[in-house]
Amino acid sequence: MLKRGFRKGALEVVFPSGRVETFGDGSPPVARVRLTDKAAVRAIWSDPALQFAELYMHGRLVVEEGDLYEFLALAKQNGTAGFISAPAALREVWRIVDRILRRYVLPENAKRNVAHHYDLDERLFRLFLDEDLQYSCAYFETGEETLEQAQRKKKRHIAAKMQLGPGQRVLDIGCGWGGMALYLAETGSADVTGVTLAEEQLRVAKARAVETGLAEHTDFRLEDYRKVEGRFDRIVSIGMFEHVGPHHFKEYFSKIQELLTDDGIAVVHSIVRAKPNRSDPPFIEKYIFPNGHIPSLAETFAAIEKTKLLVKDVEILTMHYADTLREWRSRLHANRDAVVALFDETFFRMWDLYLMTSEISFRFGKLANFQVILTKRHAEAPRSRAFIAEAEARLAAAETREG
Repeated sequence: MLKRGFRKGALEVVFPSGRVETFGDGSPPVARVRLTDKAAVRAIWSDPALQFAELYMHGRLVVEEGDLYEFLALAKQNGTAGFISAPAALREVWRIVDRILRRYVLPENAKRNVAHHYDLDERLFRLFLDEDLQYSCAYFETGEETLEQAQRKKKRHIAAKMQLGPGQRVLDIGCGWGGMALYLAETGSADVTGVTLAEEQLRVAKARAVETGLAEHTDFRLEDYRKVEGRFDRIVSIGMFEHVGPHHFKEYFSKIQELLTDDGIAVVHSIVRAKPNRSDPPFIEKYIFPNGHIPSLAETFAAIEKTKLLVKDVEILTMHYADTLREWRSRLHANRDAVVALFDETFFRMWDLYLMTSEISFRFGKLANFQVILTKRHAEAPRSRAFIAEAEARLAAAETREG
């Protein structure tokens, strides 16, 4: 399996017996891993996609030379087809079938899926996110920004595309800990409703609104977006579309159409993959984002075309999320002792692996981010994209006045 899979670089594997085998062409980078017991060898053979992660989490696969990032980057650049044994192929077929059967994300299931990840202790996220708790792709415009600067630029960039006006009613679908909603309320002088399915996020968002004096201009709710009523001048949704599920894509955009005023503007920000995928990595599916589904542009626009919404602008952000994830992982490592104290060593390794594999998928794989502007009428779209930079300049000036 490894002989077929590793063609570039060098991977040294130390087996439980002490035997060492080298795979690849010997060129850099070089990685050396050790399997601690015979059962670990059998596990890797039968289901490498999941068992590699679980063995690493539990300390049964140990990286002895290089680091895990180099090893996984090497594997990604070699491709994955050569790593699949016959038993693993059968498991993958079952995963595809199982995922198809579970793709209908009902409201009662949606809350459980969200809680699995986003209702973790707030203190964990404060150990690796920026001060505003932005848990989505930052905007590294030059690549030289700090994480805090890049996340503020992300909020400014999206707000600019929304063409905000004072007193407008805004809906934030998947508002997280409230950072974007508070920014729109303070800098954009808007009245913002934010909905989330995570109780811990709701608690933090409401507390932050009170602390910042923005409670009168924000309304944070524990509510499924499908149950929201009313009309909104602007709608924003950041990092939430990935949790909708492909069978609900049309429903998602139809709801945006229903809630948007006739002269309204919506901006959706999401991870995107190069082409539709039948299943997501089993490690991510099992431990990180149950029932998550990263859409392709083809899937996304097919769903939009079934509504009356008009696509007015699309931007693809490539390396921005790779840089964001690298910053998050660096901060996670800097606070390793605190993470282990909150949870345990296995949890730290799980999150380390999650951030690491995600970065590699953006840096060497086929993942990116996209932002799409949607309207109901052609008249709401400016003639050129110059309006974005102009609005960003105004928002930056407003930020400076606010201190």
